[in-house]
Amino acid sequence: MLNLDSLRFPRHALPSALEDLRREVRAFLADALVPYSAVVRSNTWDGFDPEFSRKLGARGWLGMALPKQYGGHERSALERYVVVEETLAAGAPVGFHWIADRQSGPVIARYGTDEQKRRIIPGIANGEICFCIGMSEPNSGSDLASVRSRAERVADGWCVNGTKIWTTNAHRADYMIALLRTDSGGESKHRGLSQFLIDLKHTKGITARPIRDLTGRGHFNEVVFQDALLPADALLGTEGEGWKQATAELAFERSGPERYLSCFLLLSRLVDEVRDHASPATLAKIGAEVAWAATLRNMSLAVAGMLNEGIDPGLQAAIVKDLGCQFEQRLPGLAQELVALEPTLAGSGSDYQQVLGNLTQLAPSFSLRGGTLEILRGIIARGLGVR
Repeated sequence: MLNLDSLRFPRHALPSALEDLRREVRAFLADALVPYSAVVRSNTWDGFDPEFSRKLGARGWLGMALPKQYGGHERSALERYVVVEETLAAGAPVGFHWIADRQSGPVIARYGTDEQKRRIIPGIANGEICFCIGMSEPNSGSDLASVRSRAERVADGWCVNGTKIWTTNAHRADYMIALLRTDSGGESKHRGLSQFLIDLKHTKGITARPIRDLTGRGHFNEVVFQDALLPADALLGTEGEGWKQATAELAFERSGPERYLSCFLLLSRLVDEVRDHASPATLAKIGAEVAWAATLRNMSLAVAGMLNEGIDPGLQAAIVKDLGCQFEQRLPGLAQELVALEPTLAGSGSDYQQVLGNLTQLAPSFSLRGGTLEILRGIIARGLGVR
């Protein structure tokens, strides 16, 4: 039976007081991003620059919603939303701190021990720690519950064996939060999973192998664990509750402004290209995309507001991710349709052509990150009671 009661996007307009913060962030970015080319900025949240992340941390713009007693700033999720929105729209290189600030920090704040919080959260807020996500595995697609990598209890802690894949920045990250199987005896594959906080820099038996994408970058990785020994306190949260913890974590991953701003620089450059000679038909097509972007922003803000109020937005986050992916993947094709300029690779053509060329290569991967569309639509169907 169709359940529409769960399908709510409560309106959360940003308070006018946050406009001062927005102006402050814009002024900072206008100066800080001068050295970065247009094509580098088109990488948005894949751009990787530890120095830039430390600058944001020094301004108090990382770990904004994390507890102050552990090194965070205890500001609202909506304040953080403003900072994230502005950095993404400007094409800032946020990849070094991205995962730590977006989801690893909140997960540790929610489930971690006091010692884990005191050890990790200050580094996240200062822009000094890089995290990666250890969820996907070979031959599993987006079926997160089919995890086979195991953590077995040993005298000194845990012994981990298995493989993770598509692990962004694992080859240069400091930590990974990994979903591992600790008990395979249950009837449900969703049971017996646990999360672990893994120190990648100081744990032996872990090998990260970069995987090249269409752009030639090696930010994806296959990560192999071979008798990797973790201390007993590497367990994050409650043993056997990993599925619940990981699905809650995905709400942070799937709903933010990155789900509709990955191609924003291209949309902005497209408007500049057609500004002086756009036909009514061209204006109508661009107007439709702007309307999509505005709607997605309102939906994303609704999820941010729900998170701010402690409401589980799992269903809404999946919808934002699905619709946002469609929007972003459509933009490179629309740009080629409306402007008679071929996309090019870095080093040739105009800035517009290089941005178009880069995002034409990147956009196909947008439907993979955060869960494939098929998985997301299954979540949506279950949430609406039609599956």
